[in-house]
Amino acid sequence: MSLTVQEQVSLRPYNTLAVDVRARFFVAVNDLEQLKTALVWAQQRKVAVLLLGGGSNLVLAADVNALVIHIQLLGIKVLSEDAEFAHVEVQAGENWHEFVQWSLAQGYSGLENLSLIPGNVGAAPVQNIGAYGVELNDHLHSVLVYDRDTAEIERLTVDQCQFAYRDSLFKRESGRRVILSVVFKLPKHACLQLDYGDLRSYLAEQKITQPTPQDVSRAVCAIRATKLPDPQQLANVGSFFKNPVVSAEHALELQKKHPNMVKFAQADGQVKLAAGWLIDQAGWKGVRRGDAGVHTKQALVLVNYGHASGQQILALAAQIQADIQQRYGVELEIEPNVIG
Repeated sequence: MSLTVQEQVSLRPYNTLAVDVRARFFVAVNDLEQLKTALVWAQQRKVAVLLLGGGSNLVLAADVNALVIHIQLLGIKVLSEDAEFAHVEVQAGENWHEFVQWSLAQGYSGLENLSLIPGNVGAAPVQNIGAYGVELNDHLHSVLVYDRDTAEIERLTVDQCQFAYRDSLFKRESGRRVILSVVFKLPKHACLQLDYGDLRSYLAEQKITQPTPQDVSRAVCAIRATKLPDPQQLANVGSFFKNPVVSAEHALELQKKHPNMVKFAQADGQVKLAAGWLIDQAGWKGVRRGDAGVHTKQALVLVNYGHASGQQILALAAQIQADIQQRYGVELEIEPNVIG
């Protein structure tokens, strides 16, 4: 099978942070056979490989001396359905938000809180994406992967994916497994998650007392639109830092000094802090260093106002991390993957 491998391709259109670095080699693949051919091509030439989906969780810090394989596998298929659940297989190249809207239109619920998260379905398990009290693993059944080490196709269960907060086997063993498709187990009778204050407030303002999954999706979209810039309008990767988890003792000491601190008790006795609140209180919201900046409405989001490099974005992030460590004794971890 022939492939069209391009050289010295700008990756600016392929990452939502709009960082203009170049890929030494670039190829788009539409099926498994093309993917295998591309991997063999790189192996024969002793060239590294970077797998790329929607580019929504990526900071490119330098030119990529590799074959960038853009995954464009498409398709949605209902595998089985009964009175309670539907099992739906979604190819890795499908747009995440469009799939969520498709699932709601079919009468399937569960993913409404994850509306408007940028990126493709294949990247969703890597980060175990989550929002407003719901995480991907809550409704994931299995992931079909191509294991580059064994050259075999595997189907991994939820347990085998080793999901954690914004983490997974795929992230810890980055590059080994190519996600081909994801199977979701979606309930047909909604059990809505409405624990977040912003969500409850929005629904109350709209006088929606018995919300449907579609209502929740619209609410999430509206809330996200007020806080998170559209990457098409202002380049960003969404949340740039993970919410840190600290001991109960540390959280108590911080709350004595900061009574309004946003925090969430965890099942293991630890406490999750809101990274955005910490950054905001430290005065970073709206700060700009050249074309690299902190969003004016949401301190958790770093943005590219035009021609910021990945290094400039990371330099700003490092300044924020150092300040938060000094002020609160809290270590902030970067959420997107850094390449280069």
